Amino acid sequence: MFDNKLFLLQIAVIVGFSHLVAKGFGKFGQPRVVGEMIAGIALGPTLFGLIAPTTYHALFPPDSLGFLNSLSQVGVAIFVFLVGVRVDFAEIREQSGVAVVTSNISVIVPLVMGIGVAQYLFPRYGTGSPLHFALFIGTAMSVTAFPVLARILMERNLLNTRLGSVAIACAAVDDITAWALLAVIVALIKSDPNARPLWLTFVFIGVYVGAVWGLGKILKKWADRFDEKKLPLDGILVFVVLALVSGAVSEHLGVHSSVGAFIAGVVTPRKFRQQLIDKLEAVTLLILMPLFFALTGIKTRFGLDAGAGFYLDFVIILFVAVASKWGGTMIGARAKGMGWHDACQLGLLMNTRGLVGLVILNVGLDVGILSPPLFSMMVCMALVTTFMASPLMDLLGSRNLKVADAA
Repeated sequence: MFDNKLFLLQIAVIVGFSHLVAKGFGKFGQPRVVGEMIAGIALGPTLFGLIAPTTYHALFPPDSLGFLNSLSQVGVAIFVFLVGVRVDFAEIREQSGVAVVTSNISVIVPLVMGIGVAQYLFPRYGTGSPLHFALFIGTAMSVTAFPVLARILMERNLLNTRLGSVAIACAAVDDITAWALLAVIVALIKSDPNARPLWLTFVFIGVYVGAVWGLGKILKKWADRFDEKKLPLDGILVFVVLALVSGAVSEHLGVHSSVGAFIAGVVTPRKFRQQLIDKLEAVTLLILMPLFFALTGIKTRFGLDAGAGFYLDFVIILFVAVASKWGGTMIGARAKGMGWHDACQLGLLMNTRGLVGLVILNVGLDVGILSPPLFSMMVCMALVTTFMASPLMDLLGSRNLKVADAA
């Protein structure tokens, strides 16, 4: 039974606590989203449930979480839509020389190393098909959090430097690749030979992508009627509806709704990019996404009733994640002539998995490919790789780089 008082109290606690933690992390040079992710974990059984179990269970009884989850999924769809909106094809073309090579290597190396470590993890934590499990672990290792990377560059005034331009282009290519891989993996997992052959599922997905792409062309012509800085509220609602409907259709086709929302963002006319981000991102990140973080935290039970093997496996996962993504990016950047210092900082930026990583990991848990212990380890890996970017960039002297590039 729906308890309206409890529902409102849950939202108030989650949003208020997330804001306070994010503000505290901001004083240490961390992007707001890092504090919000940490706050979500803290509200789960790992901290809140351990310190005050009675209060925790009273505030978050299991039968009340479905309502929070439904609201959070709206936030996830709009957030992933905005990730797609941020993809700048002009920037990718401009930086294609270094971005394409670097991004491909920064995806391939983590993908291969992730598939390798999956052979070790599957006997301990794997469920279902070993192939699907290995592909998913590789994909989770290879993802980059586009919004977190953009926020770090913005806060450090690096967006207009060569490092910033290359990082944005690489992250965009990485995101497109990651969502494409996720679509294939989820389609493989959800495929029911008795209901629909796998090949037909991929045909339907191809038709769907083509239809959305065609709709994007129509929207581009429709967009010519409006000033890029004066998109009316009705126009913004058109794109919100597009994101939600596209997510619903992709879910129906056997691909996760996040993939559909991302595709909708990619085909959205670029002239409205900044307006959509300005109008939708604040509400999404301040209110809806903290609910998603809290639910992720409730699913995460890091170290509870765990033995030494659990922590050793986490260290292995973290080492592979950092070495493959940071190292793979550096290899690609160096191959295209970028200096060691810039290549190292680019690797740090690409190593941030952040919110995009959490969304993909939740997909893995939802479709049953990740067990709860492995999900907890992968979530903590995403947090650590995101948290480490800012302090290590300070250590490497990104502020000096900013002055040098601006000169």
